[in-house]
Amino acid sequence: MQQTCCCCVQHSDAAPAAARWLAGGGAAPATPPKREKDLVVVFFTKYCFFLNTKLIKISEEMSHRNTAAKLPAHILIFPLPLQGHVNSMLHLAELLSLSGLHVTMVLSEYTHGRLLRHGNLHSRFSRYSGFRIATVADGLPADYPRVGERIMDIVLSLKEVGGSLFRKLMESTDALSDGGTRRRVSCLIMDGVLSFALPVVEEMGIPYVYFRTISACSFWTYFCIQEMIDAGEVPLKGKDEDKMTYWKRKEMDLMVTSIPGMEGLIRRRDIGGFCRVDDINDTGFQTIKTETKRTTTAKALILNTFEDLEGPILDQIRKHIPNLYSIGPLHAHLKARLELKGIESSNHSSSFWEEDRSCMAWLDSQPENSVLYVNFGSVTLLTKDELLEFWYGLVNSGQRFLWVIRPDSIVENDGNEVPIELDEGTKARGYMLEWVPQREVLAHRAIGVFFTHSGWNSTLESICIGIPMLCWAYFAYQTTNSRFISEVWKMGYDIKDTCDRILIEKMVREIMDVRRNEFLERARYIATMAKKTISGGGDSYSNLDRLIEFLKSTIIS
Repeated sequence: MQQTCCCCVQHSDAAPAAARWLAGGGAAPATPPKREKDLVVVFFTKYCFFLNTKLIKISEEMSHRNTAAKLPAHILIFPLPLQGHVNSMLHLAELLSLSGLHVTMVLSEYTHGRLLRHGNLHSRFSRYSGFRIATVADGLPADYPRVGERIMDIVLSLKEVGGSLFRKLMESTDALSDGGTRRRVSCLIMDGVLSFALPVVEEMGIPYVYFRTISACSFWTYFCIQEMIDAGEVPLKGKDEDKMTYWKRKEMDLMVTSIPGMEGLIRRRDIGGFCRVDDINDTGFQTIKTETKRTTTAKALILNTFEDLEGPILDQIRKHIPNLYSIGPLHAHLKARLELKGIESSNHSSSFWEEDRSCMAWLDSQPENSVLYVNFGSVTLLTKDELLEFWYGLVNSGQRFLWVIRPDSIVENDGNEVPIELDEGTKARGYMLEWVPQREVLAHRAIGVFFTHSGWNSTLESICIGIPMLCWAYFAYQTTNSRFISEVWKMGYDIKDTCDRILIEKMVREIMDVRRNEFLERARYIATMAKKTISGGGDSYSNLDRLIEFLKSTIIS
């Protein structure tokens, strides 16, 4: 006799007939003895339990597959943690959520904190049950300055720490699947300089799309950096040359000849500001060059622009990236789509700063088209001398002005007293404050001209309302935008690389008085084209529909 582990049953070398029958070894005994009857019951019970467990598991798997098959595509959106980039990505996130897709947006912890403090992120997306926020660190201390040229530090910091943080986020959450209530991420839409995420999504078999939140003309100049290097048109600065010196160099006004489609159009000073280096091995310069060229590896490229505005440049880009979706202006497109669904499109805020609406009452008291709105954006820095030149120019122009000056935007802010003539001039015709709800301000009947840094969101907001622009580009892609505003779209003046009170006074008078009607007519014409493109049958409207269908097709079965 020997022991067996199967039900602890003792048996002889001659197995009972019932056991042989259960094992498929013969016909059932006619009249099995009592012990064999008991063994049949045990084996049959075990077998039924095993079979039932298997059937339940198969049923659960089929149910899970059926449920998963009904889940929409899950899109992960990852912006560079800067105000303008986040704004555009939030518009896209809401448009995709509105179409029924599940969307997760990855924000830096710093950005998320600013949005919670000063924006209304949660109330804005509360109607979309499929929308989520995930956060990662950007590698910089919370009090690190994220303005001026130091924004490049954010890019370089993310390049160093972002890969491991993104991997941890994706692996620890099963690709953000919420325990099976959502699909694993089916497609990544990422900003243009975040390629550290690519190894992770490639390993997981997740396709990716680039969304460059800049203009097509700016993107194209960056795409052609190598051609400009080969032609000797960059770098733009001499060794250790300061800003004021290279601004005045005659070479800066030479026409760029190496960018297809822009021959005879842009000067060297209009090339993207990241090219304003004295060494082509500069880390920031090389990062922009490499990351931009990497766009060709993506499944598609999204741009916040429209065909009637930048068609010839979009055609150039399509030669290298055929699957291109121009779906802008996004803020206006979102508003139009919400209205089509009967949803009130209130002015949701995604501001990093507290918005001061006290200026609206002041604007209400001003004549129509009489106010110059001045705002140089979320990262521009001014020296004290530059601040005074602008201020004197505005006051001496005799025009009404509303000037937004961020509290962190003045370098060398020693708190000296304001000259009495500036104080009196501002009290008579001006209004100054730290931050405003910009789209609401631009839409006010009193605004006549936008004095802008030529950031792309600001440019599109002005275009959609039909407001002429006076452009003082600060850096990065803004330098190309300001040239196109002036020389291609003919909506205003470009006065970058100067900061002189006499010139500012003259140009303010020119655009507000002398050529006011000319610029206003042109601006309103382009505004009509912007409205047309986001209406049913328009290019951007159709392109967004195509993009949504493409994103649905990325589902991994």
